[in-house]
Amino acid sequence: MKTLRILAIDDHEMTMLGYKFILERLVFDDTNIIVDTANTFDTGKVRIEESVNSFNYDIIFLDVQLFPPDEEQPHNGEDLGVLARKLVPESKIVFMSSFSDNYRINSILKSVDPDGYLVKTDIDPKTLEDAIKTIIGGTPYYSAKVLSAIRKKMSNDIILDEKDKKILYHLSIGTKTKDLENHVQLSSSSIENRKRHLKLLFGTENKNDLALILEAKKRGFI
Repeated sequence: MKTLRILAIDDHEMTMLGYKFILERLVFDDTNIIVDTANTFDTGKVRIEESVNSFNYDIIFLDVQLFPPDEEQPHNGEDLGVLARKLVPESKIVFMSSFSDNYRINSILKSVDPDGYLVKTDIDPKTLEDAIKTIIGGTPYYSAKVLSAIRKKMSNDIILDEKDKKILYHLSIGTKTKDLENHVQLSSSSIENRKRHLKLLFGTENKNDLALILEAKKRGFI
């Protein structure tokens, strides 16, 4: 009998145990499924590092946010995905996250190139089973909201660099312009120049920041 080893990392213990319950009860021909879990960045990192010289996880499931939203933390699931790509490149990396915004999804697709991304609201036991069978078969699996973000990104002819994308993202979550330099590592004058350029690109040059954000969302950048 074959063994399918899975590592599930999520900071919500009930969610993680739910995944474990579902995964260990999936029926694959002549396959035994073993699920290990972790609920922090550090414990997930240890699990991955321990597997390097002993066994390979076939699939590593990652949440993006690995800490309460009101706590400042230096690392997240995206960072853990980048690390896993380096340490265990043979493992399939799959994100299962509540984040469904285009900025976050496309950032992870670029930095980690995951074998799958499922938005939690799209997940049910059947979807999870289909995802595993597809990924183990060598084909990436993306849930409906992720495919929508990918399609929007591919259909755009506007090219933005990472600083432009960060400006749009932080404006969209309510960061004030005067505080943007803490997140984008640009001077306030450079940020203002970039905002003016962004408004020209998106056709909102005579409108406020909200109009820019709405147009950027419409085009799939945030």
